[in-house]
Formats: sequence, structure tokens, C-alpha cells
Amino acid sequence: MTKINIAGVPEHFNLPWHLCLENDEFGAAAIDLQWTNVPEGTGKMCQMLRNGETDIAVILTEGIVKDIVSGNPSKIVQVYVETPLIWGIHVAANSKYQLLSDLKDTKAAISRIGSGSQLMAYVNAQNEGWDTNSLQFEIVDTIDGAVEALASGKADYFMWERFMTKPLVDQGVFRRIADCPTPWPCFVIAVRNEVLERHPEQIKKILEIINSKTRYFKQIADISKRLSADFHQREDDIKTWLSLTEWSQRNLDEDMLNNVQNQLMHLSLIEKKGTFAEIVKAV
Repeated sequence: MTKINIAGVPEHFNLPWHLCLENDEFGAAAIDLQWTNVPEGTGKMCQMLRNGETDIAVILTEGIVKDIVSGNPSKIVQVYVETPLIWGIHVAANSKYQLLSDLKDTKAAISRIGSGSQLMAYVNAQNEGWDTNSLQFEIVDTIDGAVEALASGKADYFMWERFMTKPLVDQGVFRRIADCPTPWPCFVIAVRNEVLERHPEQIKKILEIINSKTRYFKQIADISKRLSADFHQREDDIKTWLSLTEWSQRNLDEDMLNNVQNQLMHLSLIEKKGTFAEIVKAV
């Protein structure tokens, strides 16, 4: 039995992994896959890959590309979710801000430096024609930290996955004033280089198992009810989210990687572009 550690956000996208674990599908392939929930998100998972705290991360595309270019010894081995992530732009329910344009020159709450919430604040600013050099950030670690920061006025807005944040909107904690979809597939699977070298067959098998689950995930009986119960979402919201979400069973291609790196370069978030071979690996 080969032990492999994997990390991902505690969000609806990752239910296919948990279904495989519940059914012991990895164990049947002699793989002891140990899942860790990381509510802090991509910045924390990049750190975990660097430190060897996890072997695999299901992680935001833009965040891991940026970190690999900056020296993270890992490779992207597959796209996990093909469709864009829809980032909701949220303010406190009683905030004076009503329009997206009102947020110019205000402070964004982010989970940590290098997180998706920070990178997408740059993408949003570029979309709106704001000066990206003047962006201000308040590090809040988790969504609970964002609730406190917006309520206290330490930060003015918070970008997070729209559907996972909707319960807070429904409860009157946040108010969503706009959406900002990623201009690329949202989640990829990244593996530390050392693990790729030592356990290539096991990594290949893990991908085969998860791909067999995601290929038919939306057809599982009562899957919207399970998602609704597990993630405290209204079932009609889950059904809308499922209609907008497509999982992938293939790797990142060179054109899409160039698109991501060109955006990161344009925003001055990376100083140089990595080669395809440095960032992506087929297994």
C-alpha cells in the first residue's frame, strides 16, 4: 500500500474525490490516499507542496502556474475542472458600496498572498480599467476571516466562489454586487516532482480513478441532494452550479498555459514565463 497525501478546498468541486474515498476505490488499487481539507485555499496549498506537507493538490490554475514559475517543485498533471470559476464580488450587507465601480481604490480581503482571491482581484481590476499597482489587501486566511474583516471595515470587498458564498448572501451577511469569471479552466491537479519520479504508476492510477468518477458525476442519482446537504446549499442553487460546471479528464494544453502566463505577465504577477515542460507533465 502506497501512502499519498492530497489537499483540496472543502468545496463542492471536490465531492468526486470523497465519493471515491468512501467507496475505497483508491484502497482497492493499493493506494492509501489521505485527503486534507484546506479552507485557506491555493496560497496555503502552494506552501504545502513546497514543504512536502502534501503530495498532490487540487488547486486553482493561475495560483499554481504562478508558484511553479516562482520555484515550486511541482507539475500540473491534469485539468480537473474545465469551466471557469465564477468569483462573486461581495461586500458587507450594510456596506455603502452598491456598484462595482464604487470599489475602485478600496481594500480587498484576501485569504493570503498568492491566493486566488488576490490574483483575481488583479484580474478584476484589469477588467475594470483600474490601476493594478494601487490595489490594497487585507489578509484574512479564511471565509470566516473575511466576514469579520468586512463587518469591521478592515476590508471593503471579498472575492470568493459565488455559490459557496451564497449562503452568506442568503443570510444577509454579504451582498454580491458582481461576478468575475476566470479566463481559463479553474482547477488543475498538481503533483510534487519527487512524487512523480518515485510513484508514477500510482499517480497515473489516481487520475484514472478520479476521471472515471468525474466523467459521470452529474449523472449520479440524487447528486444535487447530496451536494446540497454536504455544503449547506439550496438545491436549486446546486442545480444551477452543476449546469455551469464541467469536469475534465485531459491535461492543460500549451495555448491555455500561454493564456494564463500572458495574463500573469501583463499584471506583473510573474517576472518571466516558464516553459511548457517546466510546468506541465503527462503521466
